Amino acid sequence: MSQPQKVQTAITPTRAENYAEWYQQVVRAAELAEASDVRGCMVIKPWGYALWENMQRSLDRMFKDTGHRNAYFPLFIPLSYLEKEAEHVEGFAKECAVVTHHRLEPGKKADGRIGLVPAGELQEPLIVRPTSETIIGASFAKWVQSYRDLPLLINQWANVVRWEMRTRLFLRTAEFLWQEGHTAHATQAEAEEETAKMLAVYADFAENWMAMPVAFGSKTAAERFPGAVETFCIEAFMQDRKSLQAGTSHFLGQNFAKASDIKFLDQNSTLQHAWTTSWGVSTRLIGGMIMTHADDDGMVLPPRLAPAHIVILPVLRDPEKAPMVLEWCRKLQKELGQIDYYGRKIEVELDARDLGGGDKVWQWIKKGVPIRLEIGPRDIEKDSVFMARRDKGPKEKLGVARSEFIATVGAILDEMQKAMYDKAHAHRAAHTKSITTEADFRAFFTPSRPVQENEAAEIHGGFAIAAYNGDAALEARIKDELGVTVRCIPNEGSFGYDASPANCIFTGAPNARRVIWAKSY
Repeated sequence: MSQPQKVQTAITPTRAENYAEWYQQVVRAAELAEASDVRGCMVIKPWGYALWENMQRSLDRMFKDTGHRNAYFPLFIPLSYLEKEAEHVEGFAKECAVVTHHRLEPGKKADGRIGLVPAGELQEPLIVRPTSETIIGASFAKWVQSYRDLPLLINQWANVVRWEMRTRLFLRTAEFLWQEGHTAHATQAEAEEETAKMLAVYADFAENWMAMPVAFGSKTAAERFPGAVETFCIEAFMQDRKSLQAGTSHFLGQNFAKASDIKFLDQNSTLQHAWTTSWGVSTRLIGGMIMTHADDDGMVLPPRLAPAHIVILPVLRDPEKAPMVLEWCRKLQKELGQIDYYGRKIEVELDARDLGGGDKVWQWIKKGVPIRLEIGPRDIEKDSVFMARRDKGPKEKLGVARSEFIATVGAILDEMQKAMYDKAHAHRAAHTKSITTEADFRAFFTPSRPVQENEAAEIHGGFAIAAYNGDAALEARIKDELGVTVRCIPNEGSFGYDASPANCIFTGAPNARRVIWAKSY
């Protein structure tokens, strides 16, 4: 009996064959980023950086609409600052990059060669920013004197360094880009309200801009940000059924205010410590977008964030007609570029390179541009365009009258955005299971059979909704045995959360909370 013919894909291996390598190949084929010569760091290429700029622009507007202002703080943090909050320094100590010298001089290296060696040892080592609570706290202590100075709502766009040993482009690199919000408030209630508000902003952005459904809620103590009283998160569901922590919002209580001496006189002239928060998302979101939407032909970009919405591919085989075709395409590009779409003009690439039409088409498919227009002399005679959508099969193309396409392009892009969200949501729903026994829980996260040599790893698991009594030792044991953690304790209204009492599936203890368990990145 003959074997079924394997479908040709632009990306090899496919998701089913080797998900981790498929991810790397999508990043490469879409020209998003590449590894740099610096260990663990990446070069974000123009297409990938344009995507980040669009994400940054959209989020920045959401931050400003909620009353925040941008500032910038030093990259270097004195070691003594980090030491002020004991739990914080313990949480980040193993990831810190440390500057100990301030210049280079000619000298003998450890291997005997003559070259440049560090000199001028610093009196106090400087930590390359892993996060900025302590250095920003030092400024807040100067800026806040009275209740009239509060709330203080600050955001910064920056890079951070966390010395990761195992790296993967966008998901985990030694240096990455992010934003970090830091706020100070007069009362606990105001700080808690801020924490919830910014979590809602992240969920809104993930779902309505990235087309990426998320569950949101609080972390367990084991997963909490070092030094925080509470950490809240958005958790996205990837195509390999793992969870990705896509953003966090931390209620810091008065811990960091006391460490940094952020104090103010209240309305009764009583000296009080401020209540603070911090919250952030990073270029990890791009990794989440890839693993939510990309397919075996490459990247698939949500229209609201795509670096370009449309690429025009003129058919220039006939030298005599080529100038006319190009001129027609340029006019169409200009006309489309005047249309407003979610806070910016529709962006159109015109690819007139001297390259085979098939090669160009597949390059743009792999880059994930939402709409491709192929336009040749016959299309121009009909005053039409030949349209393909990235959320459809590569051979699904449709002739559309030029005027109709211009009039409906915004609606087409919105339809694509919704279709991408609905597809991701359906995938999550298909692999989410409510579990009531430990045996079913273990079966859910355990392959049904061993994986043979040269065989694709069997995908198993997903989101398990199971009651848990909150015991940290139990959570640590499950993580050690199955590689599964509590991703979040859902907020009411998130994920259709059932808040009714339940018995812990591991111990039988009553009044346990239902939580989301998953393997994660």
